[in-house]
Amino acid sequence: MTARLRHYLCGSTSHDVGAMFHGASPGVREFPSGVFLYDGGDGRRVLFDTGYATGEWHTGWRGAVYRRLLPPTVDDADDVAARLGADGVDPATVTHVVLSHLHPDHVGGVRRFPHATFVLSAGHARTLAAPRLRTGVLPGLFPEWFPGAGRIVLDVDAFPTVDIRGVALRAHDLFGDGSYLVVDLPGHADGHLGALVEGRVLLAGDAAWGSDLIEASAGLRTLPRLVQHDADRYADTARTLGDLVSVGIRVVCSHDPLGTKELLD
Repeated sequence: MTARLRHYLCGSTSHDVGAMFHGASPGVREFPSGVFLYDGGDGRRVLFDTGYATGEWHTGWRGAVYRRLLPPTVDDADDVAARLGADGVDPATVTHVVLSHLHPDHVGGVRRFPHATFVLSAGHARTLAAPRLRTGVLPGLFPEWFPGAGRIVLDVDAFPTVDIRGVALRAHDLFGDGSYLVVDLPGHADGHLGALVEGRVLLAGDAAWGSDLIEASAGLRTLPRLVQHDADRYADTARTLGDLVSVGIRVVCSHDPLGTKELLD
């Protein structure tokens, strides 16, 4: 079976692009929350992020603040397990879940994968150990079993520098065969991760707000700049994404409004 990479929409939010970037025209734009399933055809199924949580959020005042600032649009059909099931994929067959970072639109479906191995960075571990409002993490979205779940925590030494068509990336080869590289894409959140799939498609998470907004990333306005973990490294990462695009790598951000489900065709 040929490897597949599929995209699913699991909720959305909306922002005024003009309020986010210097020089951008004002206008509210919908930003879907994307989830990506890699099926290696050999029993390996790797989910990249899990979308928004459906139903009631038990997240206290932190959740109320978050939902006021970044109001989500999500209903039962947006649940990641429902999206997978509708596509003929049993969520229990997902072997690994890679989390780009720990914001609510990326971890809301973690509860659906109690038997998967979670791939985290050391930055994620630091954030989970001491969540603060500025980190955008809502501990109530994580199920009680999550601290004891199977996990791989990648520290800084797990990311040797690799050459991708002349572009240097720090990457961890998840399976040792080059099919799925977990990539260090710092800036947006502590330990933010991406994934290079089959050497062709880079899942960039929130390393940019959209693949069409990569160049705009260096022009963040004051408030969105302040909420980045490291705004300077965020801009550096965006330049790396641009370099990858220039050498023929398809860069897909989590909030891209993709019109197709299959990404390796």
